[in-house]
Amino acid sequence: QVQLVESGGGLVQPGGSLRLSCAASGFALATYGIGWFRQAPGKEREGVTCMRISDGNTYYADSVKGRFTISRDNAKNTVYLQMNSLKSEDTAVYYCAVDRNVIGRDMRRTCVARFQDYWGQGTQVTVSS
Repeated sequence: QVQLVESGGGLVQPGGSLRLSCAASGFALATYGIGWFRQAPGKEREGVTCMRISDGNTYYADSVKGRFTISRDNAKNTVYLQMNSLKSEDTAVYYCAVDRNVIGRDMRRTCVARFQDYWGQGTQVTVSS
């Protein structure tokens, strides 16, 4: 059974940092793409960053480029999202998701919610003073 479990969300002040974790079970990450998405109240779910595990090819949304970093630990089947210099507009529920069809594809174009096959339950990130 495929399962994704996020953790690490919370309340942080503007300018602060958080690290989210996504533990995957039921399959091996190595052949898929994995990404982080977020959804703020009243907004559509948007792709923040997506990585093709096999070669590390990674896409970042312009809004987080230079501040967020995705990484993975294949031995632990876990992916991380390091978020630095957080802003109030980063407040959202953050989800990790897996796309089974990323070989040969442009990660910028596949980092879209409707292309993902599995989802975690989400973790709340609130940036506020």
